[in-house]
Amino acid sequence: MVNTSLASMLGMMQLTDSALPTGAFSHSLGFEPYMHREELEDEASFSAWMRMFVEQQLTYTDALAIRMAYAAHSFDDVADLDELVTVQALPQQIRDGGITMGKRLLSLASASYPSEWADAYAAGVADGSLYSHQAVVWGVIARDLEVPVDEAVASHLYATVISLTQNAVRAIPLGQNTGQRVIRAAQEWIARAVEESAALDEEDLGAIAPGLEIAQMQHERQRARLFMS
Repeated sequence: MVNTSLASMLGMMQLTDSALPTGAFSHSLGFEPYMHREELEDEASFSAWMRMFVEQQLTYTDALAIRMAYAAHSFDDVADLDELVTVQALPQQIRDGGITMGKRLLSLASASYPSEWADAYAAGVADGSLYSHQAVVWGVIARDLEVPVDEAVASHLYATVISLTQNAVRAIPLGQNTGQRVIRAAQEWIARAVEESAALDEEDLGAIAPGLEIAQMQHERQRARLFMS
C-alpha cells in the first residue's frame, strides 16, 4: 500500500504534469503579442518575459489563489474565491482560458480523486453558478490530496512555466536546450514566488504589471494568432 505522503506526491505529479490534457498547449498567456512585436526573439528576451510573468501574474494571482483556496474554511469560501479570481482577470482571453483549463483539471481530478469539495465544485460548474478557475481548482484538489501548500503552489507554477516554455520553443522558435535553460533559471523565480505569496492577502490578488495585462488584451485583436490567449 502506498503511504500517504508518497500518494500525495504522486497525485500532485499526475495533475500538474505538463502533459495533462487541459489545453495549456493552446495558450501563450500574453507572450504572443510581445513576439508579434519582435520583442521576444531569443533566450534572453523570453527569459526576461518569463521572469516578469512569474513575479507578477503567477505570484499575485495563481500562487495567492491556491493558498486562499487551500486555507478556505468552507466550500462557500471557495465559491466566493472562484468568482473573485475570475472577475479580476480583465483580459477576456485570460479569463476564458483560466476557466477552460480549470474545467478540464476539475473533470480529470474528480474522476481520479473524487472528494466532497471536488464534487461540489463540479456541481456548481455544471449548473452555471461557479466558473472553475484553474488555480482555485488546484488549491481545492491539492488540499484534498494533502499536498503541503508550498509544494502545491510550486508544482502549479512549475507546470505553467514548462507549458509556456514548450509553447515558446515552437512559436518563437527556440531550441530545446534553450528551453531547458529557461526552465532551470525559472526555478529560482518560482521559489521566490512561493515565499513571497505566503505574505500576501486578498487585497493583493490580481495586482499584476499593466503592460502584461495590456498585451493580453491586445492579443484579442491581433490579426494572426497561434494561440488562444
